[in-house]
Amino acid sequence: MRLSPLGATTAALLSLGLLWPTAAASAAPRPVEREQRPASTAAAERPRTTTTPTLTARATLAADHLAAGPPSGAQATPANGRQGPFDGQVIPGFSGVVANGDGTYWAMPDNGFGAKANSADFLLRMYLVKPAWETAGGGKGAIRVQRFISLRDPDRKIGFPIVHDRTRSRLLTGADFDVESVVRVPDGTFWVGEEFGPFLLHVDRRGRVLDAPVPFAGGKSPDNPTLAGAAAAVPRSRGFEAMAGSADGRRLYPVVEGALTTDPEKRRRVISEFDTREKRYTGTTWAYQTDTDANVVGDAHMTGAHTMVVLERDDFQGAAAVTKRVYAVDLRREDRDGYLVKNLVVDLLEIANPAEIGVDRSPGAYGVGRTFSFPFQSVETVVPLGRGRYLLANDNNFPGNDARYPGTPDDTEMIMLQLKKGRVTAPSTMLIAHRGASGYRPEHTLASYELAIAQGADYIEPDVVATKDGQLVARHENEIGGTTDVSVHPEFAGRRTTKVIDGRSITGWFTEDFTLAELRTLRAVERLPLVRRSNTSFDGLYQVPTLDEVIDLARHSRTADGRRIGVYPETKHPTYFADLGLALEDRLVDVLEDNGYAGADDPVVIQSFETANLQRLSRRTDLPLVQLVDCSGAPFDLKSSGDPRTYADLVTPEGLAEISGYADAVGLCKDVMIPRDAQNRLAEPTDVIRDAHRVGLSVTGWTFRLENQYLPADYRLGADLNAPGDLRREIEAYLAAGMDAFFTDNPDVGDLARRRHAAVTPAPRSGVERVQAVTAAR
Repeated sequence: MRLSPLGATTAALLSLGLLWPTAAASAAPRPVEREQRPASTAAAERPRTTTTPTLTARATLAADHLAAGPPSGAQATPANGRQGPFDGQVIPGFSGVVANGDGTYWAMPDNGFGAKANSADFLLRMYLVKPAWETAGGGKGAIRVQRFISLRDPDRKIGFPIVHDRTRSRLLTGADFDVESVVRVPDGTFWVGEEFGPFLLHVDRRGRVLDAPVPFAGGKSPDNPTLAGAAAAVPRSRGFEAMAGSADGRRLYPVVEGALTTDPEKRRRVISEFDTREKRYTGTTWAYQTDTDANVVGDAHMTGAHTMVVLERDDFQGAAAVTKRVYAVDLRREDRDGYLVKNLVVDLLEIANPAEIGVDRSPGAYGVGRTFSFPFQSVETVVPLGRGRYLLANDNNFPGNDARYPGTPDDTEMIMLQLKKGRVTAPSTMLIAHRGASGYRPEHTLASYELAIAQGADYIEPDVVATKDGQLVARHENEIGGTTDVSVHPEFAGRRTTKVIDGRSITGWFTEDFTLAELRTLRAVERLPLVRRSNTSFDGLYQVPTLDEVIDLARHSRTADGRRIGVYPETKHPTYFADLGLALEDRLVDVLEDNGYAGADDPVVIQSFETANLQRLSRRTDLPLVQLVDCSGAPFDLKSSGDPRTYADLVTPEGLAEISGYADAVGLCKDVMIPRDAQNRLAEPTDVIRDAHRVGLSVTGWTFRLENQYLPADYRLGADLNAPGDLRREIEAYLAAGMDAFFTDNPDVGDLARRRHAAVTPAPRSGVERVQAVTAAR
């Protein structure tokens, strides 16, 4: 049984602080009672308390810094103007850090240059470093390297050949082990997690190996020296990047960086338990689910007897980065699928920096401004310092990474941040990111959705289509020739075909002809390359996301004022997919319910341009529903069944009353609300907003885009149709007409417009700065 419109969409939006009740009225076929809507709906703002990660200190070590020792990097891959051999030992960032409590840290690089074959001249060490922090009060902002200990095996505990096998000290190198994580236990010894085995190494406080390397109970990697032709269960370079330890040193919790080769769930990362006293695995494991299958676990650290923070990252850097996040988990709490429940602690791409730490020392660096980003490919260290403080560091993969200054190797950075509580205002007008921040990133990618969240969106919108094997993915259309690189995949050339979709003949490649596994081999491209040229720099980077991944991103994210990010899926071509035996409705509701979304107060809204599938959904779920209305034409389900009604008929008072019987809102083409005159200027508003409110329907407008060609003539700036126009003023005109919510490709501008309309000065948004930084770089 569905709730009334007030009990569904409006109730949900009221609970989120996004709408006030609309005017009271009643209409057939069911009575609707609404409270009187205040005259200044758009001006209503709600104060909220939220936690903001804030940069408090930063220090760097020059990328070209060399420590004492023999030359290194003779076989390193040249990059960013650097080529080995280097006259000393490179320090290529830090993969593991131990806090000493006195302002110093033991900081451990990895194996040097990324592979066994090129790292034999890199010595495995831990460096004692003391940052001279730059803070709000000033400071040098430099990492001082005081001394080091070398990992070595003079007692021959390692039972297989190593590079310095025949020497007395038997110094370990990057061709022997790929050390990635480190835990110090109370007796002062260190346990080190590495990736070639993967093994656990136990060394004393001077780096001497104490025991034979302990192999992973879950299998071996291709680089394991004892593999002997057996199948590898751990992919190359996906071993113990992360490892946490209990406070008493009794338990270690190594985490495999990637999915096991035998695991069909490619988002699962296995956390194991190791007993340091018995020196064996206990057999207890947990499952951690990454946001997407390509993400890896970079570090982990215990924060209590059962609680842990996990650093999750993608493999992108700079403006292309999507996921650099710290999540909190409790080993006692699992979801219905057996994964640890995770909660966002900090998004490292969105750190407040009101003191502008680093701005003068790193002029023009990407991500260094009043909002701060830690956008390195390999963010591999998180250390909780207590009282809401965290230390983080990067592995700079010298000389390969260049996140801050393209073409220049990244320095090693250490930062400290504080979780600070503060009061913020929540705009009352709902902002829906149309296919994400599609004005700045290729649409329907996790990158586009993530940026939309950073720019202030309340909801992100995935268009939903089905694959051959019935999986739901986010694409604007089921034809994917214009939004993926499928045309350059020769293995799929034979799948190019012509189909009739909703009465139109279309030639291309179609999602329903691809399994999800096949679709995941493709990469997204910009749909409007001639209009949004800057977006094409991200072509070929991002996978086509599943609906489940989009929902996961939303439910693990928060708005700037601390509310849950909502999801606003649209069912694309529902009649067409139903005729193929791939009906979208039940699949969609099942995915939503699996993620805990089932009630009218959950932050999910389902929309469709057709009518019959919304009516079916109204009997299937209590989630809010929106009837989309185009500027012209008719819903395909009505047209195909011989029903003569058009979209124009749906927005008459009688049509809106009928919609109120199965939906909670209407999503109107802009011209339906405010048409344009003969000069292409905005004319007077129609009565449709008033009529919709009278029958209890809220009104969402679509789609607001920045470029001149999408704007009325009176809001264009210059003659270049691809240049930015005055989108803010256009949105404000529709808000003044009574529009309750809106879709935009440019959430940063949309957020500014709704805040200005409400006469509230917006706070600086990191997502805005990130776009500005990319634009300036180009």
